[in-house]
Amino acid sequence: MEKKTAFLFDLDGVIFDTEGQYTIFWDKIGADYLSDPHLAAKLKGETIVSSLMRCFPDDPAAREEVRKKLYEFEASMRYDYIPGAWEFLGMLKDAGYPTAIVTSSNRDKMAQVYKSRPEIRTIVGSVLTGEQFARSKPAPDCYLLGMEVCGSTPEDTCIFEDSFNGLKSGLDSGGNVIALATTNSRESVAPYAKLVIDDFVGMTPENIIDAVRHK
Repeated sequence: MEKKTAFLFDLDGVIFDTEGQYTIFWDKIGADYLSDPHLAAKLKGETIVSSLMRCFPDDPAAREEVRKKLYEFEASMRYDYIPGAWEFLGMLKDAGYPTAIVTSSNRDKMAQVYKSRPEIRTIVGSVLTGEQFARSKPAPDCYLLGMEVCGSTPEDTCIFEDSFNGLKSGLDSGGNVIALATTNSRESVAPYAKLVIDDFVGMTPENIIDAVRHK
């Protein structure tokens, strides 16, 4: 029996069109706390713990204050699907491909996602969150764990990412990286990926596998 390719997905900017909202939040935090109105781009893909330690290494009070603000912000966010994402996940489930969401988001964030989009829990095999990884993206730990959970090897794994930290993580895991040009330009993400797509409209598991195998 032929072993099926595993499909691993980042969450924000890959499944849900949320990165623009996070940019607004983190740029405001940067402006208000750090005199850096362009903070968001530096943090995308990292866990909240990693981001807060990077921004406030010696200020636990500020870390806690921003963590609470982020929790409140995530409770009011819109979780709209990237075009074609839900349909693509459905194809994977129907065909029996191993799947997992591999996100730097924590369990508190995922609780908010499940309130807004409870159906997401039924469409993927596993959801791995930032608490489960020893090191944040751009380290490859999260995707190596995703492969372990799905029972796949790097050469038989497709990884969908949008942020530079996430793309580096996927690349260093040895998997086949597919970049979504939802957060950064096609030209800037292309060096990290075997394939660049704008969204999932018109995509099938088979044409993704074929594209990365012949790259």
